[in-house]
Amino acid sequence: MLNVIVAGDYLRQQVEKECAKYDITPIQFNVLRILMGARPEGHPRCEIINRLIERGTDVTRLIDRLEKRNLVERTRDGQDRRHSNTRITQTGIELLEKINPILEVQHFEQMRKFTDDECLELSRLCEKIYDIDY
Repeated sequence: MLNVIVAGDYLRQQVEKECAKYDITPIQFNVLRILMGARPEGHPRCEIINRLIERGTDVTRLIDRLEKRNLVERTRDGQDRRHSNTRITQTGIELLEKINPILEVQHFEQMRKFTDDECLELSRLCEKIYDIDY
């Protein structure tokens, strides 16, 4: 189990290092990717929380910080201002377009050490750890 933790931490550090060059955290990067996949509609805060890799994050403040940098935009519900929907902005899309290719190359370099069958087996074993049934 220690090897899984060490490998996960190594991969997380690689993402963290690349994100730091653009003054965002891996969690902020994760939110931008979630919202990129939900374009153009976006997601309410509760859906972003459900899709996050890391749990326990104060998503409201995280979105506030992304909004201040014009990476996301929030629209309030006309009926209930406590509810809002968040969308990625063009600036957020452009930031992802800078970071994603670099991370894809890094991930390719890390994964090319494995055969296709080994990649599938690794994925299956990881899913077994967090108990996803397929």
